[in-house]
Amino acid sequence: MKKTIILAAILSGTFIFAQEKKKTDTLKTKSIEAVTLTKQVFKKQSDRFIYDVAASPVAKGNTTFDLLKQTPLLSSTDDKTLKIAGKNNALIYINGRKTNMDADSLAQFLKNTPAENIQKIEVITVPGSEYQVESSDGIINIVLKKKMSDGLNGNMRMANTQNKYNASSASFSVNYRKDKLGISANLNGGENIEAQSYILKNGTKTISNESVGDIDDPNKNIGGYLNVDYQLNDKSNLALTWNSWANRSYGSSVDLLNTLRNYDNSGNLLSTEYTRSKNRENARTYNNSFNLNYELKTDSLGSKLNLNAAYLNYKRFQYSDNRTLMPGQAQDFSQLGQVIIQDIPQTINNFSGTVDYIQKLKNDFTVSAGGNYNKTKTDNDTKNFTYAYTADGELDNVKSDPNHFIYNESIYGVYLTLEKKFSDKFSGKIGARYEITNSLGTSDNASNPEYKRIERNYNNLLPYLNFNYAINDKNNISYAFSSRMRRPSFWELNPVKNIITQDNYTQNNPFVKASSTYNQELTYMYKSSYFLILNHSYFKDNITQAPLQRQIIRDGVEYRQLAYIRTNFGDKQEMSAMLGVQRTFFKQYLTTNFNIGVQHNINNGTLNTDPTTGEVFDTYVNNSKSTSLIIQSNNTLRLDKKKTWFLGVNYFFVDKQQIELGMLKQLMSLDLSLKKVWNEWTFALNINDILRTNIVEVEDYQASGNYNYVRNDQYRRGGTLSITYNFGNQKVKKVRDIEGASDAIKSRTR
Repeated sequence: MKKTIILAAILSGTFIFAQEKKKTDTLKTKSIEAVTLTKQVFKKQSDRFIYDVAASPVAKGNTTFDLLKQTPLLSSTDDKTLKIAGKNNALIYINGRKTNMDADSLAQFLKNTPAENIQKIEVITVPGSEYQVESSDGIINIVLKKKMSDGLNGNMRMANTQNKYNASSASFSVNYRKDKLGISANLNGGENIEAQSYILKNGTKTISNESVGDIDDPNKNIGGYLNVDYQLNDKSNLALTWNSWANRSYGSSVDLLNTLRNYDNSGNLLSTEYTRSKNRENARTYNNSFNLNYELKTDSLGSKLNLNAAYLNYKRFQYSDNRTLMPGQAQDFSQLGQVIIQDIPQTINNFSGTVDYIQKLKNDFTVSAGGNYNKTKTDNDTKNFTYAYTADGELDNVKSDPNHFIYNESIYGVYLTLEKKFSDKFSGKIGARYEITNSLGTSDNASNPEYKRIERNYNNLLPYLNFNYAINDKNNISYAFSSRMRRPSFWELNPVKNIITQDNYTQNNPFVKASSTYNQELTYMYKSSYFLILNHSYFKDNITQAPLQRQIIRDGVEYRQLAYIRTNFGDKQEMSAMLGVQRTFFKQYLTTNFNIGVQHNINNGTLNTDPTTGEVFDTYVNNSKSTSLIIQSNNTLRLDKKKTWFLGVNYFFVDKQQIELGMLKQLMSLDLSLKKVWNEWTFALNINDILRTNIVEVEDYQASGNYNYVRNDQYRRGGTLSITYNFGNQKVKKVRDIEGASDAIKSRTR
């Protein structure tokens, strides 16, 4: 059941070798007695950080998601989304192509894909003009392995997880190469129940609502990818990529006990009323995307033309039965108070194309130019039926509220980037992207005529600047600036009310407009192991949820209504300073990735009206500031000389900080792992959130006397046992990076 009440997501190779020569009896031969080869695992290169996973022991036996959580600069506090230091969101690219999956499908895909498939991970904290990204998003580019000789290789992985419920997953990956043809494929699936418990409180001095209970969301998933790359000749390649994912979530349930208390002005309890919310939901999701790529090398310097054509089809079918139950005479909550039936299907179709040309000139000068076109249509044919019952449990009336909302959007974009290496020490990159967005939303909802036609057209010029200066062989400093837009996700625009309880719901908003973001980043790196990152992001017309409360009267009784409204909520600033180290100690027995930093948030927003209905609520104000400490430490200890036993100790801490919904209390998690490598087999045991401290709590107190509190426990403490088997010739090389055409779509699906 995808009922999100609160989303708190906080957070060229160098070889060094030494060789000792022996004397020989002839001058024709020389024998090398010993060669020690150490590959640089983590380094800064141009506009990105590169983590060479193939040279690290962390990948063995892990999933891709586990590996990303242990990658320098990356973190996850909710075990679903990834955050780059100083960034709100991290977009996932695979071999230079964006994965056009919705957020839930992408998380499951990464958790079911073995990390053994990965060659390296590139982290782009401030993407250049050539990337079509949103807001302050950074990019994680996962470069998969590819065979460099004819033949077949791959791996199989099975895993079982136990937290509140048991879960299982399996995957099969294969790489094949024959002459000019290369094929890589993955098939994975799993079954799990996502469990959550909630405590929700809101009200004033004289009235309070409290809802306590559980949400269980059973899921069955199957998905994978197919990449086919064919070398037409020495200068050109043709590639086809297909990503697919399907999810079935039947029998999702929400079971909350609601308590309404009334007090006098002295705080004395006057009355208590109980109801129970029982919601059931069946949902299916399908996500399929295709990308056809053609690459032509135009000269020996590295100039090339890249063409992409892509199609994305996303379908979600959601049916929910939301019931409010009264205690009744038997006090067993068998009497109906209200029933809301919702049928909420959504279909997204996207056609897109990109043209990118890179011209390498003499004197280390590069010109990049290109354009993109995205055409998207979303079809949301929502049906709502509300059944109201009398105090005796008899059906009183039925209200139908259908809404067929269709949203069409066209995006045209062009960019130009100039990159110059002025000397061995100094290089720079400057560029700009110009985007034209035309959108039209239409609705047949008679009760909301303002939905009938919502048209938005806007143009944006988005500059980019990057400078890199190598002070000497050990010290490097770089600066980057970018301007971006953040368009609302397609599900955010669909004017659907998601029911939590009778008086608690979330409301999407078709009037949400695009927000603007300005990012600056200064990076210092020492010996490619120690780094300092200073970041500042400014968000104008920030898109978020705002909690609005008001008093309502129903059947002569006063209630407190709480609505989480999706809207543009003022401006926001985020400033951060992060100091980190990534290196090995004690003759490579210990590999450490450690980050410590400070984040300062400034919020400035005010709202008192639901823009979808015009209903007036009590004014919600968030003009608070907060400064918080962030710590992340990932450590891998090799336990034997043969490199077959490994112990992992990972920890993160996020201090309390002000977010849009209120003050997010501190989060932390201690995770342990034990890994055994035996020939082609890897056995791994992972235990997460050992101290059971990764529980979300948000509270807010307004000057008006309104308060709101959310506690969300997702039962993250648990253990996973996995077995991975690698087969075939494991010689690999880096695959050709291909940038997909539908780059702007994945993050805007559900």
